[in-house]
Amino acid sequence: MMNNKRIIITLGEPAGIGPDIIVMLSQRSWPLELVVCADPALLFFKAKKLGIKLNLIEYNSESIPIPQKNSTLNIIPVKMLGKFIPGKLCEYNSEYVINTIKEATNRCMNKEFSALVTGPVHKGIINKAGIKFTGHTDFLAKITKSYKTIMLIVHDDFKIAFATNHIPINKVSKYITYSYLYNTILIINKDLQNKFNILNPRILVCGLNPHAGEDGYLGNEELKVIIPVIKKLSSDGLRVLGPISADSVFQSKYLNNADVILVMYHDQGLPVVKYNNIGNSVNVTLGLPFIRTSVDHGTALNLINSNNNEIKVNSFVKAINLAFDMSCNII
Repeated sequence: MMNNKRIIITLGEPAGIGPDIIVMLSQRSWPLELVVCADPALLFFKAKKLGIKLNLIEYNSESIPIPQKNSTLNIIPVKMLGKFIPGKLCEYNSEYVINTIKEATNRCMNKEFSALVTGPVHKGIINKAGIKFTGHTDFLAKITKSYKTIMLIVHDDFKIAFATNHIPINKVSKYITYSYLYNTILIINKDLQNKFNILNPRILVCGLNPHAGEDGYLGNEELKVIIPVIKKLSSDGLRVLGPISADSVFQSKYLNNADVILVMYHDQGLPVVKYNNIGNSVNVTLGLPFIRTSVDHGTALNLINSNNNEIKVNSFVKAINLAFDMSCNII
């Protein structure tokens, strides 16, 4: 079914795998219009290297959206600022990466696009360039002036939301306050309803400490914060359960009875995702005024000069398809 909404795509780190993947995906027909925010020279270079015929069409916001034909890409040109060497990071291109994200975000904020799909970035090189960047989730919150954003990983078999993102482990407990956790769960509940069409989400909350604190003997955040928040939200009509120990929650008896698992920090949830084969998940940002999805993998610099068969497009395909499905849920 044709959707009259457009999706805009950023490719992330130019020396990484993102540009290769989108050139590969240009060989497919899509039931919606995709627009890439990137340097045309980069895409032509990648197409030649991959032996792919590519026709770039400059995006016209006044045109009527049409399904994407194979061998074509619509593009909003953004020029790279530094030297480009495949597989080799260049800090001078970090501003280019940020510019593509800002350009795409502004167009989503203006309702020109129904969703943003982002390729993988390299946080280290962006920070080396003097740009403070802890990840798309926090950066998008800042430039959209969103109250709070939350990382959600959508896997074929489960969804995992993260109370905190890229926070040092010795600071995580400082973030788990009553108001912080309360508002986090409210946003998760709202976006699961509005963007995933889950009318009454079942939210299962992990504990912060081993064995969910063991009644206070292994930490008291559960007793002081997590349990009171769950009780309050439950009394308000939300389906919130827990806390469950993180070493137990990823069993089928819990997964089959939850729409989302809320973990307290990065490494409570990501090892499960990566164990279940990276490339089968999509990263979604909740709390934004538009839909944003992304791949579940990094820049894969080591694959750039290798056999093309090693480059996997699964997660990017899933990210586009999920963005399309989510946009269909929003009126």
